[in-house]
Amino acid sequence: MTQDPGLASWLQLTLTPGLGAATLRELLKQFGLPEQVLAQDCARLARYVNAPALEALRSESVLRGVDRALAWAEDPGHGIVTLAEPGYPRLLLEIPDPPPLLYCVGRAELLNQPALAIVGSRNPTAQGTRDAEVFARSFSESGLTIVSGLALGIDAAAHRGALAGAGSTIAVLGNGVDVTYPKKNRELAEEISGRGLLVSEFPLGSAPAAQNFPRRNRLISGLAQGCLVVEAALASGSLITARTAAEQGREVFALPGSIHSALSKGCHALIKSGAKLVESAEDVLGELTAFRRTGFASTQAAATLNDADDSPLFAHMGAEPIDVDSLCARSGLPAERVAAELLRLELAGQVAMLPGGLYQRLH
Repeated sequence: MTQDPGLASWLQLTLTPGLGAATLRELLKQFGLPEQVLAQDCARLARYVNAPALEALRSESVLRGVDRALAWAEDPGHGIVTLAEPGYPRLLLEIPDPPPLLYCVGRAELLNQPALAIVGSRNPTAQGTRDAEVFARSFSESGLTIVSGLALGIDAAAHRGALAGAGSTIAVLGNGVDVTYPKKNRELAEEISGRGLLVSEFPLGSAPAAQNFPRRNRLISGLAQGCLVVEAALASGSLITARTAAEQGREVFALPGSIHSALSKGCHALIKSGAKLVESAEDVLGELTAFRRTGFASTQAAATLNDADDSPLFAHMGAEPIDVDSLCARSGLPAERVAAELLRLELAGQVAMLPGGLYQRLH
């Protein structure tokens, strides 16, 4: 991608320790583009920048960081998009604190494609994982880019579903784009870098840190037209993303679940506070009008979800997990027939085996 000729100046400001985003925005407001900021004498800058940051601004360590980032951006597939570029995501210009620049690996053009965020628990149920993947694929087939955070659980399922569809996905990171976190998602991150986009506002080499993820979450919602929450406990970080989405004027959606599951409590709380209850992909697609849909998504999702509705066991399996003995009693089938049917359904991705010898249907 073509880089901003003033990129070095942007990097110098953003890599200066102690020069926060609010201060940087004030400097840009007062003096113009970063080149004009750096052209000011120390006395003028001192009105807005604290002494340690002012001292660090032209330090060797900052200038070496600028050189490293510029060299990194020269590699194929790498890029740094600044606030002043046409390719900067338009939706982020609507949020109160847009990042001055974004480090990108992959298809940076996705930053301005119609998008939906999907977030949820890092420890979801088998049903939640299945729902996230199927819904994400459906939305991807409809032309939406799926935005999530590359976390374990629902995030990873959403990315996989998006890549399985005709569209693509953006993973917004709470660390540098050259750092893989979590390690278990290394292969998924590599696939996204080739077919989708990894993006971060944090400098190269930044390790994941607790304070990074709330900032990351505002970009997940900010890059999208809406946010769908799939399984979240009441203390889940996904609810922070949903609240941020609402504050940013985005649509908020939530998938309901069992009243007995702690992972449904967060979604139910969102629905009570005004989030739109989602039972099908169309519940979301009907609310998002700024993109053109193919109409294939609903058909594809319905076909996926109804693959095994003719199973003799499905009528006896509700939303809650169930053991083999209970299925035998409900269905009247012998244990060997039930076991064989459960294996078939498991291999077809319609049923999941849970700890304790329990089974749960996945649609």
